[in-house]
Amino acid sequence: MSNKPILIVGGGPAGLAAAYSLASVGQKSVLVEKEDRLGGAPILSGYAKLVPSGEWAKDAIGSMVDRVTGNKLITVKTDTSVAECSGDVGDFKVKFSDGETTGFSSVVLCTGFTHFDSINKPEWGFGTYDDVVTTTQVEQMISSGQGVRRPSNGDKPKRVAILLCVGSRDRQIGREWCSKICCTVSANLAMEIREELPDCHVYIYYMDIRTFGLLETKYYWRSQEEFKVKYIKARIAEVTSDGDKIIVKGEDTLVKRPITIPFDLVVHAIGMDPNVDNMLISSIFDVELETNGFIDRKNAYGELGATSRAGIYVAGSATGPETIDDSIAQGTAAAMSALASSNLQIAAE
Repeated sequence: MSNKPILIVGGGPAGLAAAYSLASVGQKSVLVEKEDRLGGAPILSGYAKLVPSGEWAKDAIGSMVDRVTGNKLITVKTDTSVAECSGDVGDFKVKFSDGETTGFSSVVLCTGFTHFDSINKPEWGFGTYDDVVTTTQVEQMISSGQGVRRPSNGDKPKRVAILLCVGSRDRQIGREWCSKICCTVSANLAMEIREELPDCHVYIYYMDIRTFGLLETKYYWRSQEEFKVKYIKARIAEVTSDGDKIIVKGEDTLVKRPITIPFDLVVHAIGMDPNVDNMLISSIFDVELETNGFIDRKNAYGELGATSRAGIYVAGSATGPETIDDSIAQGTAAAMSALASSNLQIAAE
């Protein structure tokens, strides 16, 4: 076991899992988070019920935070970022934004993602009409206890549209990738809206549905058959307003005809962008980014979570769109790779 701690950058699900897994085998770590609290996007963005567990984010991720902050082997530094990183595997020197410099045996980057900003898709109404919101905003409505409401007047919506692939699979705005989890999250939100507002009609506009793996039955089919969510395969032209309702105009691509429907609330299912700080992170830690701007990682047939720089590992949505459950698994795997590399370095010395 290394006498030097392992540095974990990012206090979201992957980082929390990495820190806890290291502590479980007796390894000290330092968990650094630039925000004022741990939990990452599920906590900072006020997520409601998580996919696929159905647990409230504040409970599920909150319990992960509690077991980290209460562990003597884990030092937590919030409101702190990394300014410099030099050295090599087994002997990294890291300078923090508070001026402190500490030695680490290895590093795990769990720096996460940035939600797509719907302002970059202006033809779909966000930023122009109050009643065009994002999935994150709806999650916040639900988790806060206020319930789903029209921002313009506070009324309960009677008809809601969820538009998929906003900031995903869109070459026109430079977002060619699928964000992996949006279809499932949207189906889940649609069911939550129907559960809260049984008289509200919910429509999901889609190009394709990608509720991958075992999520197909639990979300896609259940949302239709049990909760009567309506799915429209469509190409959306624009989102406008008549002064009260939000009007979604487009083409139903199954029957090849124009379709115009008024809604009380339109929801953008926003995708996952690379962390806005990734260029800086790449420079500080001397790790490569992949084509789309996420942190690049080597194949999984050798060291899990390995980056282009020996001794520095990466996990979770820092590497691309990822689920929370898989981010947690990757955080644990990358932490074990980091520990193994530290032990190998000690053995070599």
